[in-house]
Amino acid sequence: MRISLGCRLDFKFPKSTPIIAMLNVDATHYCDLEQLDFLTTTPCVPIESYKDVFGNWCSRLTAPAGAFRMATQGIFVDHGKKDRFFPAAYQHSVQDLPSDALVFLLGSRYCDTDLLSQESWRLFGETKTGWARVQAICDYVHQQVTFGYEHARATRTASETLTEGRGVCRDFTHLAISFCRCMNIPARYCTGYLSDIGEPEPHTPCDFAAWMEVFLANRWWIFDPRNNQRRIARFLIGRGRDAADVPLTQTFGENTLGNFEVWTEISN
Repeated sequence: MRISLGCRLDFKFPKSTPIIAMLNVDATHYCDLEQLDFLTTTPCVPIESYKDVFGNWCSRLTAPAGAFRMATQGIFVDHGKKDRFFPAAYQHSVQDLPSDALVFLLGSRYCDTDLLSQESWRLFGETKTGWARVQAICDYVHQQVTFGYEHARATRTASETLTEGRGVCRDFTHLAISFCRCMNIPARYCTGYLSDIGEPEPHTPCDFAAWMEVFLANRWWIFDPRNNQRRIARFLIGRGRDAADVPLTQTFGENTLGNFEVWTEISN
């Protein structure tokens, strides 16, 4: 099926302001590309693109004073299958992990593993290793944390999510990532588009989503502690240690975000 996806973000800037934007679908989806999701701006300004240390595609630009819009719109062909499922995936010993996975065992800005290690081993130390342990972590986070946009807070860490028992998708993801890392399972933060295709109605307004990838059986696998189920039409934008590594927009000055639209829908 053909999936139309994109976003529109309307800002107001009191003065000329540099921006780094991460709004394009990751290159892993380019083989499914029908219409490239170019980043456009109104008014039009020069855009310089580069890859960051995690391989994410970033756009560097400067917004003029006044109203400013950034937008993308692309069409991708999706196979219509749900996230891959492989319950036999085994956990590696730390000494057998590839070197580039080791950074995803460490604590980070929002994944305060030093505060969660003892609780992680208490909760999951007796679970079967590998896929079953990661699923047990996702089940626990999904059950213990209450979702609500009114609970959003940009500074909330994983340990605070556990204590408060509430948050948005990034908080679910940070907590599950932290538990995995405490259990010596590499886990990385992902952000992107997630459709409601195949989900019962009514659908909530579309937004960007967060999930995680864990390293088991020599590859990375998608897990989604917020929804705790495999989904259709998930499109990655960026990966990192946590949300601090993949801000959709990083503005270097005062601004106001007004209109914000995200869509992921079947295209005829």
